[in-house]
Amino acid sequence: MLVQLKTALQQAGKMSEGSPPKLEANILVIGAEKVGKSALTVRFLTRRFIGEYGDIESIYTHRVIMAGWEACFRIWDSVCSQVADLREKQLRWADGFIVVYSICDRGSFQSARQQLQWIQQLKKRTGAAKKPVILVGNKRDLQHQRSISSEEGRLLALSTGSSFFEISAAETYHGALVVFHELLDMVRDSRSSTKRAVGIRGIVRSMSAVFGKRRTE
Repeated sequence: MLVQLKTALQQAGKMSEGSPPKLEANILVIGAEKVGKSALTVRFLTRRFIGEYGDIESIYTHRVIMAGWEACFRIWDSVCSQVADLREKQLRWADGFIVVYSICDRGSFQSARQQLQWIQQLKKRTGAAKKPVILVGNKRDLQHQRSISSEEGRLLALSTGSSFFEISAAETYHGALVVFHELLDMVRDSRSSTKRAVGIRGIVRSMSAVFGKRRTE
């Protein structure tokens, strides 16, 4: 058995030589109106900041080499601003979520809270508990208009099992880059842990079958 496993791993290694490993992730971006969802997404995709967007829902595909991986992002920039607007098929489609609010808008923060809670409920219902979520407080450049503190954002993220970032899509490209790359890393880690769990369960079942057979002989 060990020899067969070693041979299989060697063959897999030869097949992957010369090309980086691939990672694909479906990312759903949601939040209230005028919080900068599209600005954040387009900033990541193009490095450019565009302040005004129409009420348009888009799905983008973006490929990039990062940390030795060939990463393919499929990003659904959703127009859903309230929990009632969210469709379950969107949440099932996603491998990870970015929930955006404006640090200057208390209403958008409450919408983010409701959306995070809705995602939690769906994850429990579908058994997709490992799908990662990042809460993003946008418009950090408007400190003089701030109505939600960084601590409030961190506490909300902690209470909903989410990661947290405060950024300004208007000021820098770096913030958008960090958010999307962090989520991709989290998706990769969640898949690895799931595969390990499945592998361990398989080993346990195999060993149980072997030892069970020996006891009956």
